[in-house]
Amino acid sequence: MIGLLAALLVLSWHRSKPVPPSPKLPLQARIGQMLLVCFDGTELPLSHPLQRDIQTHHLGGVMLRSRSPAIPAASGNIVSPQQLRALTRSLQAASPTPLLIAVDQEGGAVCRLKQRDGFPPTTSFAELGRRNDPALTRQRSTEIAQTLQRYGINFNFSPVVDLNRNPANPVIGALDRSFSDHPESVTAHAAQVVAAHRNYGIATCLKHFPGHGSSADDSHHGFVDISASWTNTELLPFANLIQADLADSIMTSHVYNGRLDPALPATLSSPVLTDLLRGKLGFTGVIISDDLKMDAISAFYPYAEAVERAIIAGVDILLICDNNEATVNHTVSLIHDLVLKGRINEQRIDEAYRRISRLKSRLYKSLSTD
Repeated sequence: MIGLLAALLVLSWHRSKPVPPSPKLPLQARIGQMLLVCFDGTELPLSHPLQRDIQTHHLGGVMLRSRSPAIPAASGNIVSPQQLRALTRSLQAASPTPLLIAVDQEGGAVCRLKQRDGFPPTTSFAELGRRNDPALTRQRSTEIAQTLQRYGINFNFSPVVDLNRNPANPVIGALDRSFSDHPESVTAHAAQVVAAHRNYGIATCLKHFPGHGSSADDSHHGFVDISASWTNTELLPFANLIQADLADSIMTSHVYNGRLDPALPATLSSPVLTDLLRGKLGFTGVIISDDLKMDAISAFYPYAEAVERAIIAGVDILLICDNNEATVNHTVSLIHDLVLKGRINEQRIDEAYRRISRLKSRLYKSLSTD
């Protein structure tokens, strides 16, 4: 069943017009393509600092977030359908290269295009898993994909393929983000999510590698050790979807697993990302970090060290959400300096740039459609 579905999806995914090969960008521009950042604001005037980041540094992508109605001054980007469409048009118009415009639109609790702001309602993965009807999962995912395409978003950080091994897990189970604790069920439902998005030219992201479902803590707020709770079966949804060519990108988790790497959390670990994910599981697509500003990383590693270790470990896109106007310029300069000093091989930058370019080429149809 998965094999037949995969064949149909590959045909659908590659039917869109590819981006013509472009000349190799200068090193600093290739580095800029590796960054995906958050920013403040619901519009993009010419004076916005992000304009400089997009045009000067060839910023690769942005992540959009909803605003909090309880805190009017809170950072965020989404307040209404009309405003969102105008914002995404402005973002793409500002960029010399196609921009990844990403969002966390899983459904249920993790939903940035909210019903209160005029967007369609959604259903959590846990509810879809309980109903265990792949056709329903496909329908709900199609509704999300249609909405994202309508408002100019081309990259959804979804589906979650973590197994629900700890229902009290504060960041997965307790938020109803997992389809099931059975890898076969998670694989089947996640395949429908990917299928629906590909039909509308939207890239997806399997998360959180190598599995966050058994944790007892939230990596947003500190160190998370899954060495005792994690099992190899948590790799199965990732492995199954990679084998079926249903993995556009994969997001790392910041969890520490001493059985996979006795020294470093997954986002910074070559044994986890290069040896396991690329080597043993055969993944050739884009690896994106979870937010490097989360406490599981930022509280234990200086920013420069985290960036260096993540790239060397195998991360292609660095997700950075701090709303600091200097972040892109600082990070591009930091990585450029690391390359010039020989701390990061330029070949590693080229590998990341090629993977990102391939992903973007698949999005050409949606990026160029009003």
